Amino acid sequence: MTPQDEITLDRREAVARILEDRGDALLITGLGSTTWDAAAVGDYPRNFYLWGAMGGAALLGLGVALAQPHRRVLVITGDGEMLMGLGGLATIAVQRPGNLSVVVIDNESYGETGMQKTHTHHGVDLAGLAAAAGFPTSRTIYSRGELEETVSLLYEACGPVFAVVKVEATVAPTVLPPRDGPYLRDRFRGAVLGDGASE
Repeated sequence: MTPQDEITLDRREAVARILEDRGDALLITGLGSTTWDAAAVGDYPRNFYLWGAMGGAALLGLGVALAQPHRRVLVITGDGEMLMGLGGLATIAVQRPGNLSVVVIDNESYGETGMQKTHTHHGVDLAGLAAAAGFPTSRTIYSRGELEETVSLLYEACGPVFAVVKVEATVAPTVLPPRDGPYLRDRFRGAVLGDGASE
C-alpha cells in the first residue's frame, strides 16, 4: 500500500505534461477518466478513445504500434483498466514494439463506479509486473521531478516503455470528446494514413 502522503500529483496536470511533448505521436486512451484527461488537453484526430472494452487499451496500442512501426504510440489508461488487461503485458513484452509506451494513471480507485479501491491500493505493483513480463523500461512515478525525467523516455526510449503515475484520488471535471465509434475510427485512420482527416 502506498502511503497517501507520497501521492501528490494531480491527474489532469500530469496528463497535460505528458501530452505537452507528444509531437505527432498517436494516442490511445482507456475508458473513463483517462479519456477525459486527454480530451481536456485537446481533441485531436490522432487521439483514439476507448469507450468500451475495458482491459484492451494496451493491446490496442500494441496493434497500432506494430502496424505503424515508424510512429510513436502512447497509451494512457487507468489502474483499474490495466488490472483487467494484465495478460496483455506479457504479449507486449514478447512482441517488443520499440515505438510503444504505456502510461497508467494510478489513483488506486475505480473512478467510474464509485471510487472503490483497486488492487494497487493494496500493494499490487503494476510497474513490477511489467518489468517481470519483460518490459526493458518500467517505473513508478510519485513526484513532478520523476515525471519530468520520464516524459522524454515515453517518446524517445526504445520500447516498450511502461510508467505508472501515482495521482491523488480526486475527481476532475468530465470533458467528453466524440463518442461515435465509426467516426473516431475513420478520423484516427485518416490521421494515421494521411487521407484527408489528419491534424
